[in-house]
Order: sequence, then C-alpha cells, then structure tokens
Amino acid sequence: MRLHHLDWLRVLAILGVIVFHAVHPFDHIGWHIKDPEPSVPVTLFIISLYPWGMPLFFLISGAGSWFALRRRTWRQYASERVTRLLVPFLVGSLILTPIMAYYEMIHKGLYEGTFTRFIFDPGGFRAFLTEFHPLRFGPTVFGALGYHLWFLGFLFAFSLIALPLFLWLRGDSGKLLIGRLGRLCGKRGGLLLLIIPLTLIQVVLRPQYPTEHDWAGFATMLVFFVSGYVLYSDERFTRAIRRDWPLGLALGLLTSALILSSTLSGIGASPSDISNELDIVIQWTVLSVNGWAWSLVIISMGMRYLDFRNRWLEYGQAAIMPLFLLHQPVIIAIAYYVVQWDTGVLVKLPVVLLGSLAVTLAIFEVFIKRVGPLRAFFGIK
Repeated sequence: MRLHHLDWLRVLAILGVIVFHAVHPFDHIGWHIKDPEPSVPVTLFIISLYPWGMPLFFLISGAGSWFALRRRTWRQYASERVTRLLVPFLVGSLILTPIMAYYEMIHKGLYEGTFTRFIFDPGGFRAFLTEFHPLRFGPTVFGALGYHLWFLGFLFAFSLIALPLFLWLRGDSGKLLIGRLGRLCGKRGGLLLLIIPLTLIQVVLRPQYPTEHDWAGFATMLVFFVSGYVLYSDERFTRAIRRDWPLGLALGLLTSALILSSTLSGIGASPSDISNELDIVIQWTVLSVNGWAWSLVIISMGMRYLDFRNRWLEYGQAAIMPLFLLHQPVIIAIAYYVVQWDTGVLVKLPVVLLGSLAVTLAIFEVFIKRVGPLRAFFGIK
C-alpha cells in the first residue's frame, strides 16, 4: 500500500524550500546574496519555518526508507541510495557549485572577473574551497562542496548509517522494541517524549558545534530520519499522530510565538549566537519542541487531506529532484542582479521568487525531462 500523503508532503516540501531560499536575500539573516535593505516581515517568515522545515523533510525521508525496505533487499536499498542521492549530489556539486560560488564571491567583493575566468583560474576556485568555504572533516563538508545539496549528502549518509538499525528493527528483538514504544505512544502525549533526546543533542553538541550543518545539526536530523522510519512501522504511531494533533498544534503555536517574539527583540541574531548556557538550554528546548510539534501536525494534516493521487502529484514526483538541484543556483543568479535595483522589497521579492520558479521549471521541461543521461544524473526514475 502506498500512502500518497507522504508523496504530496515531499512535493510540497520542495516548493516550500524554493520559497524559503527565494525570500532569503531579503531577511536579516546571513545568506549568499543579500539585499541592502532587509525586511522584518520576511525575517519573521524565515524564522517561523526554520525549526521544522528540514526536520520534516528528514522525517518524511525516514518514512520513505521504511516503505523502500519493505520491497527491497538491503543491497537494493543501498544501491538505490547511491543512484538517487549520491550521484545527484556529486553531479550537482561539480556543475552547480561553481555557479553559486562565483555569484556569491563577486557579490561580496571577494572576486573580480568573468565566470569563465573564475572557472579556469585555479587560484579563484581554490580560494573558495580553502578560505571562503573551507573543507573540513565533518558534516559541513557537504555544504562546502554542494551548498544546498548538503541535504542529499546528509540523507545519503543517514541511509547507510541507519541501515543496520533498520534491519535490526525488522527482526524479533526490533519488533519487540517497536511494540513497547507503540504501547507508550498509545497514551496521549506519548509521541512528545522524543523532544527529550532532541533537546539533549542540541544542549550537549550545539556549544561545541555552533555552525549550521555541523555535528549538532547532523545528529538532530538523524534522529528525525530514524523517527520517520519508526512512526510508519506500527499503526499505533500513526493513530497517535491523528489523535494528538491538537496537542501538537497548541505546542507549535506557543513555541512559535516565543520564537518570533525573541526574534523581534533581537533582529539579526540566530540560535548559534547564544552563548550563555542557560540561554542555550532554553533556546534549543523551545526550538526542539517547535520542530517536533509542527512536524507531527503537518504529517497529521497530510493524512487527513492528502491521501489521493492525480496528475499534479505524478508531475511533482518526476520534477522533485531536478527542482531541488536547480532552484538555488537560479535564485542566486537572479537575486544577484535584482538586489542591485533601486526599488523596494515588494518589487524585488516577487521577481526573484516567480522568476526563479519559472526558469527552474523551464530548464526541467526543455532539457532535463527529455534527455536520458540528464534524467539519470538528476535522480529521475
């Protein structure tokens, strides 16, 4: 049985990522291209999505792994992860990263010259990988090599790291553990217990690894990925999601209000800027509660309203990987020129958003969709 709401949520999440990145040049948070006059409403919008956007993505991906391993051997599963995740990451990093690096470096005054010169000048790109985006051992290497493609790098790593656990959970001992967790979550609010390990990870690791996409973020997203697998392995979890969505909604709204009020009182700050230990505990507890609560609420809404299939879903499933790969270099290229216009955000933002979406879809339709090797490189089945 295929649960169509997961397919819909995956497609809608990609559209959300495109919107998220398209408005990023106009907030108060650091990004690759920045408008000289950042917007407070855009900043609040970005902050409201930050705690649960990518966690939801990994939760859905973990659920997808449960379904994949029902139909495949572990070797088939690992092989598919290579073709669907590792290959697009490597191809995207090779082709798309130079485009993003060039526009970011000339935007920030770190390079002068044409794109052709940048590509063929070993010194320019070497400086990018050693000084501007230094390569270090750890999860940050995925972002340094691939910008937004860090998600594919993380997901590929999680698929291999969690595979022994997933196989164990399919055995007798694993099923016994799943049964115990299912009984626990059968009680109202039981699903919220996962907030505890999420908070502990952040409190312990975040002070040592404050950088985005470093070990703290890696461990947190791994928990969401494994949780997605577990949640769909027993009907008691999905029943609990359907039942407890009002509690999740209440916690999500409460913590979102706290996060947005904190943002308004310190525009320009980010969670990694917090240095006081008590502040770290409070900040990341609130963010962990928010991320888990909204993820459960959205999964519940998907179960209720999105378990159907139509031609739009079929199109979205085919386009999802190319759109993800292509959207950010297109956004960065368009935003580089648009932020230089002598006009306000109400003009610039729609141009970047709608223009990047149109260009990305056009590239997919004209080139990728119709060329066999490109379909393979961009992860299309």
